[in-house]
Amino acid sequence: MTEALRFLFGGRARRRWIHLILGGALAMPYVLVGSVIVGPFTGVNDVFASLPLQLGSFAVGLPIAAVTSLFPLTRPLESGAARALCGVGADALARGPARTRAERGRTAAWFTLHLGLGGIISGMSLAVPPFAVVLIVLPLFASLRDRPLGLPESLDHPWALALSPIAGLAMLLTLAACAAACGALLARWAPALLGPTPEDRLAAAEARAADLAVRNRLARELHDSVGHALSAVTLQASAARRVLDTDPEFVREALAAIEDTTRRTVGELDAVLGVLRDGDTPGTAPAPTLAADLDGLLRRTRAGGQRVTATVDADPAALPPLVSREAYRIVQEGLSNALKHAGEPVGLRISTADGHLEITVENPLDTCPAPRPGGGHGLRGIADRVRLLGGTSQAGASDGAWRLHVRLPLKGST
Repeated sequence: MTEALRFLFGGRARRRWIHLILGGALAMPYVLVGSVIVGPFTGVNDVFASLPLQLGSFAVGLPIAAVTSLFPLTRPLESGAARALCGVGADALARGPARTRAERGRTAAWFTLHLGLGGIISGMSLAVPPFAVVLIVLPLFASLRDRPLGLPESLDHPWALALSPIAGLAMLLTLAACAAACGALLARWAPALLGPTPEDRLAAAEARAADLAVRNRLARELHDSVGHALSAVTLQASAARRVLDTDPEFVREALAAIEDTTRRTVGELDAVLGVLRDGDTPGTAPAPTLAADLDGLLRRTRAGGQRVTATVDADPAALPPLVSREAYRIVQEGLSNALKHAGEPVGLRISTADGHLEITVENPLDTCPAPRPGGGHGLRGIADRVRLLGGTSQAGASDGAWRLHVRLPLKGST
């Protein structure tokens, strides 16, 4: 019972009723145009004095409404009204004008359906309530039974007077049921007639995927560059503080490394944030590569007191630019993980074999400190970079050491 009352008189039903009344109001100009056509055709001057002629004018006006619905603004306006009043989800309706013939046809069908059902419900909403109220109060007012309103003589019988309030209530319930059913029908058909086509959905999905890919790439860049810089600066500052009074030369080297690290990171951060700012041009700081900054990366890492042994059996300058750039980030993240979580010494090996660039970062497990809270995105970022280049990556414990091993294909990486 509660569900039935909510379906007939709930907030959603009332909004859909308003949507139908709006359709009836939009139908009125077309009904007037139809009456101009029906009147001379039937030879009747007052078309609105006859219900059949009114319905004929309404039927003639609907095709005219279908033609005018081809204007570009019709679809966005109808979609907005259906979204606000019919309770249809925003993603289920298109926002732009109809572009193809099929979309224009569906828009015309929706507009005709909206105005047709809206005109019927509007007419019923104007005519039914006053007559129903008269039937409800008819037994209480004898003056109404003198037929000033043109009521039929059958209502003078006692049984008719007893049933007239019930009939009035039934008419009101029937009106509410018709309005609720028509509103539900429009809400059901709105996604099919006003919704985006499969091509539109595919284009939107591709746009979202492209946007997500850009966001993921920027997130990886920020994590790798800024995360590594903060880890390195923290370790360098901590090491410098411990030997401040005993090894001034080491302190100077650590401070110089901190300065170099922060300067480079600010440049990289500006380049990444430039992409995020609407209307701004991206920063001009070049993306670091193995050929340009491998030695600097190792120097800044060692400046914090971390023992790093590096074996490079490849020519960084001969690597494809994309591989060199992504390999730099992978090495940077591997060393960053070693700074935060690993023991000493850290071994780095870069070599080429079978048309692949191989990167290995390992450290002994028995000297690993307790894990620090937070993090957890570094290895995922490495896996994403490797997958985009068509390579493979492995990370985990092996033979008493923690090892990160990456293989990147050199051919086709342009």
